[in-house]
Amino acid sequence: MMNKAFLFLTTLAVASLLTACQKDDTDFSEYINGSGTSTDDAGPTTVYITYNGSSVNVTGDDNGYVTTNGADVTVNTGNATDSLLLVLSGTTPDGSLLVFRERKYGIRLNGVSITNSDGPAINNQCGKALYIEVAEGTTNTLSDGTAYDETVSYQQKGTLFSEGQVVFSGTGALTVTGNTKHAIACDDYIIVDEVVLTAGSSTGSGIKVNDGLWINGGTVDITVTGDGCRGIKSDSVVVVKGGDITIVTEGDCKIETTDGVRDTTSAACIKSDYRFTMSGGTLTMTSTGDGGKCINTEADVVFSGGTLKAVTTGGNDVGKPKAIKGDMGITVSGGSFTAKVDKSWACDNGTDSDEPADRVTIVGTPTTATLTKKSVNIIF
Repeated sequence: MMNKAFLFLTTLAVASLLTACQKDDTDFSEYINGSGTSTDDAGPTTVYITYNGSSVNVTGDDNGYVTTNGADVTVNTGNATDSLLLVLSGTTPDGSLLVFRERKYGIRLNGVSITNSDGPAINNQCGKALYIEVAEGTTNTLSDGTAYDETVSYQQKGTLFSEGQVVFSGTGALTVTGNTKHAIACDDYIIVDEVVLTAGSSTGSGIKVNDGLWINGGTVDITVTGDGCRGIKSDSVVVVKGGDITIVTEGDCKIETTDGVRDTTSAACIKSDYRFTMSGGTLTMTSTGDGGKCINTEADVVFSGGTLKAVTTGGNDVGKPKAIKGDMGITVSGGSFTAKVDKSWACDNGTDSDEPADRVTIVGTPTTATLTKKSVNIIF
């Protein structure tokens, strides 16, 4: 059932990723403790950006980092080493924030609403870490338009796009809507703490990340509606340690034919190229379209705690719906684990066995273990 060589390489790659994460520059204590506490020789810089319809008001920019064109704001700090915090507020129906920087920095969303008609609402072109604090008691919204300006020289993969790592924190609310591409896209990895985060897309993923996603707390609500869309798409791992997460997909399979070869992509609440692990929190997933899946990973699913509920209600005219699909195994050792389908198998771990018990590996002694083809319920 399991290719041991591939499993070894997968484990090695994930271990290398975790080591790299521990060596990154995501120490944001200077922002968490408040601006003005930086120990950097260059000192702290706090710039306030207030959107006002078709214009913007900027204060605190003593270094001349900011240029504006209507409500489009560009921040370029060059190789400056100061501790930079951008505080965003106000509303614009056609504006943006574009940042070029070579060092980590922070953005505080302090009651801001940005819609950009021709690209991302926030585009972080810094390859270092970005700390996004959603201020307590505030409601913040980001949205793109129906088409992007593809003549620009930099990448723009979603409404909120970042070249570097992103750490979400704060107890406020942030809603991100992707109308043309992904809602949130990151070419590195994302960590979610505390924040109330809502993401939706009709054309891509709610969250698309290259190097892994860690959800440690907060509330995450993702809805995607397009054919072949993914609530979360990670080219690496997905790790859930806490929080209250709800993901809904409503699209059918996406069918594309290239040079006579037909390719079918099913919608999925979570699609990861490596391991999915969950040790705490609550994760509720519903996939309603044809061939839809709740968790679909090319490695294994390891569930050791929390509450997971995965339900697929779609048909199997084109694709085969699965509640939990882990090509290299599904292991349950704690918590509450529920998987249900209307069609096909609730759990698929890569085996050809027709015995439901062969589709899930149970470690320990659960108080409840009911396994059928279309329904799996394991409670410790």
